[in-house]
Amino acid sequence: MRALLMASLGFAGVVVLLLGGVCLTSGCSTVGYYAQSVNGHLGMVRAARPVDDWLGDGRSGDSLKQRLALSQRMRDFAVSELKLPDNASYRRYADLKRPAAVWNVVAAPELSLQLKTWCFPVVGCVGYRGYFDRGDADAYAAELRDEALEVSVYGVPAYSTLGRLPGDWLADPLLNTFINYPEGELARLIFHELSHQVAYAADDTEFNESFATAVERIGGARWLAQHASPAARDEYARFDARRQDFRALTMRYRDRFDALYRGPGSAADKRAGKEALLAELRADYAALKRTRWDGYAGYDPWFARANNASFGVLAAYNALVPDFERLFEREGRDFDRFYAAVQRLAALPKPQRRAELRAGGGD
Repeated sequence: MRALLMASLGFAGVVVLLLGGVCLTSGCSTVGYYAQSVNGHLGMVRAARPVDDWLGDGRSGDSLKQRLALSQRMRDFAVSELKLPDNASYRRYADLKRPAAVWNVVAAPELSLQLKTWCFPVVGCVGYRGYFDRGDADAYAAELRDEALEVSVYGVPAYSTLGRLPGDWLADPLLNTFINYPEGELARLIFHELSHQVAYAADDTEFNESFATAVERIGGARWLAQHASPAARDEYARFDARRQDFRALTMRYRDRFDALYRGPGSAADKRAGKEALLAELRADYAALKRTRWDGYAGYDPWFARANNASFGVLAAYNALVPDFERLFEREGRDFDRFYAAVQRLAALPKPQRRAELRAGGGD
């Protein structure tokens, strides 16, 4: 799962630190948090070198060289076919020697799927907080649990700085955290992160992530159809089928949890209903693995730790995707027109933005 981590990273973090700014809400310690954000991002980009350097380095393995060369064909495709920004993003590569770029912390109350939010200058409010060190993320998660919140900590393979940082060396790099993804998923990730540079609405994570997910789906399907080998398409079909099953199952239960929490009944009744739903969810997941996935266990950790926080974050990436896909069709499947429409929507007040998006984007 990916995230737009501008709340704690890149342009906003640099500006806030240099200007002595602080977080806009309580419960968000200031300079230390921004310092880890800025230092973490700078450490990452310092580790990055141009892809051509890696390709010409005899110490780079053949497998890495093949993946880097593939990534650059995808990057060119993003510009020529998807009309995404042509800049230094994803033209450099870094091996971070760790499994995630950052770790996100998300939190929700015991009987609600409403995520806790943190508000920052420039980027507005978001429902997650990112850390470059897993230990720091776990420590903050413990503080939130002491506040009787349910918390989820998960690794994020990539994030976007919205293309706002000056200088090519500060641009978002390719990372070891995702370079070996299945071909279709690697393409989708690159397209997703680049799309965040096209349009951004402050205080509206669901809008931003759903837009990026729509672009990645459209672009990923085109890449696979036009450039991938049959073996790569088959590999991705298996990967994506499991993901679609996961989404269908978890979103179905997310709606059931939401209805339970919003419905009538005492807190005790809702706690009992919650436990019953969790047990039913895990039983359905076990059946799914047995009947459709041949025992594939890649989602086991998610289901073992499933709570309100992990359910709360699901909708941000998918809830508005059908609306964006309809808008793309309405704009004649023309990316330039589609992006212009999305940019116009992003500039509107949130209630008007949502209403016009659901109505097809307006005129």
